[in-house]
Amino acid sequence: MFEMRLKALAKINLGLDVLRRREDGYHEVKMVMQTISLFDKITIRKTKKPGIRVKTNLFYLPENENNLVYQAAKLLMDEFHMEGGVAIDLQKFIPVAAGMAGGSSDAAAVLYGMNRMFQLRLSKEGLMQRGVKIGADVPYCVMRGTALAEGIGEQLSVLPPMPKCKVLVAKPPISVSTKFVYENLKLDGSTMHPDMDALAEKIHAGDLQGIADHMGNVLESVTIPNFPVIAQIKEEMIHAGALNSMMSGSGPTVFGLFQSEKLAQQAYRKLREGELARQVYLADIYNVPQRRS
Repeated sequence: MFEMRLKALAKINLGLDVLRRREDGYHEVKMVMQTISLFDKITIRKTKKPGIRVKTNLFYLPENENNLVYQAAKLLMDEFHMEGGVAIDLQKFIPVAAGMAGGSSDAAAVLYGMNRMFQLRLSKEGLMQRGVKIGADVPYCVMRGTALAEGIGEQLSVLPPMPKCKVLVAKPPISVSTKFVYENLKLDGSTMHPDMDALAEKIHAGDLQGIADHMGNVLESVTIPNFPVIAQIKEEMIHAGALNSMMSGSGPTVFGLFQSEKLAQQAYRKLREGELARQVYLADIYNVPQRRS
């Protein structure tokens, strides 16, 4: 096998709570993660020439060790003393720096692809253990599907598949610093924490409306006062018929869940024609295929 073509799928946070700031500077979180069908395209090729070469379709993305796909390839090449090299072509479609784990998903896809190409025989758990060295979201992006994430995001518990629905994704033309969001997050008695346990219960029940009702992201308490366009997009989606709308991760991407495909299509066209969002996508829920017994 000299070449592999892969899809690196985006994620949204159906719920995100921050419990505390740890002594090591990281934040203890409790999140419900969900994979959606929006994806980047990755091609990995074996080369006789040693080293790692990365090419992307976006001029502002690094093509060196600062790119997570490079780090993923190097991690496995160093550990297994691989001969030759690899060329990685990365075609980005997931919004960059948008709270959708695009870079982490790209790294996860490279780990998966190189494991198969070079016949390393690593299990999914083995790839997840290595992935956390690259980033806290990488293990989830290896696993995919619906999951409860705890710790710094690396402690994962599989949840039942999310009910099918349409997901409208919109990224406004702003940049939000994850560092700024977490540094300005107030965790005190006045903090409104979303109920992640209730959200997980609704997922177990397969109750789409209940899931939408219990969505929540504590980081919106920082982003919305500083970037009101996030609230405007949320309101636009709900007015257009979304069961609920929320910011994903630390933002600025906003998503809405739609039970009606017709309403989702109408909302998609309206946002595309407006000025609130620069990038707008309509996607599906992606659930990990269940093995037949």
